[in-house]
Amino acid sequence: MSFLERKKKILMILDEFDSLSVMEISEKLSISPATVRRDLQDLSEEGVLQRTHGGAMKLDNLPLVAFNKKQTANVESKQEIGKVAAANVVDGDTIFMDCGSTVFAMCAHLKKLSRLKIITNSLPIVAELVDTPGISINLIGGELDKERRAVHGDMAVQHIDTYHATKAFVGVDGISVKNGLTAHSEKESQITKAFLRNAERVYLLTDSSKIGKDAYVKFETLKAIDFLITDTQLEPNLKKEIEEEGVKVLQ
Repeated sequence: MSFLERKKKILMILDEFDSLSVMEISEKLSISPATVRRDLQDLSEEGVLQRTHGGAMKLDNLPLVAFNKKQTANVESKQEIGKVAAANVVDGDTIFMDCGSTVFAMCAHLKKLSRLKIITNSLPIVAELVDTPGISINLIGGELDKERRAVHGDMAVQHIDTYHATKAFVGVDGISVKNGLTAHSEKESQITKAFLRNAERVYLLTDSSKIGKDAYVKFETLKAIDFLITDTQLEPNLKKEIEEEGVKVLQ
């Protein structure tokens, strides 16, 4: 059983029982206690459950839980991409972070920083970092998208336009040399465009499954981003095409 399969099952049984010990999870899923402990630690770092002495319990924070239950695709790649992205943030930075699950994966690696200012439209990011001493958070105001657990709309765009960030960390639904950056909806593309035009450097975070593919709304060319952070599965020819457009690819 893969980590992704175990993750789904662990979250499902925690939904049913609220709190379980390592031994109870081990028996219900027929996996070793050592594997359970390792998985619980990883899931705790992702922010999808609360680690307890001898087991785990589901989070009471509904926005955070609801967001993460939908982010089960390519989990391992997202965690690695988030780690690489976070390594590009330093003490004293002011950064934009969008509401994507790959950008959210940066959170666990940002907690050691100090004097970090984060401007975001993501409720899960706020929930994950609100109690971190070295981080101050500016939550973008506007219309709440309950499905995405994020703030969108014209007021949100106006909010972003009043700030300047040293770096922006964003995701997309599709990226290709032909059509540039694409999104599934206009409201998401508007937020991303606002982040791009108000940041000194732009980091695009996505797993390789979205590269070379296009979504519904075309909103920017590749020249709008400085760095593409992706996994090691990116095809060499796609990497070459993107780098020829002036984008630095980090894997």
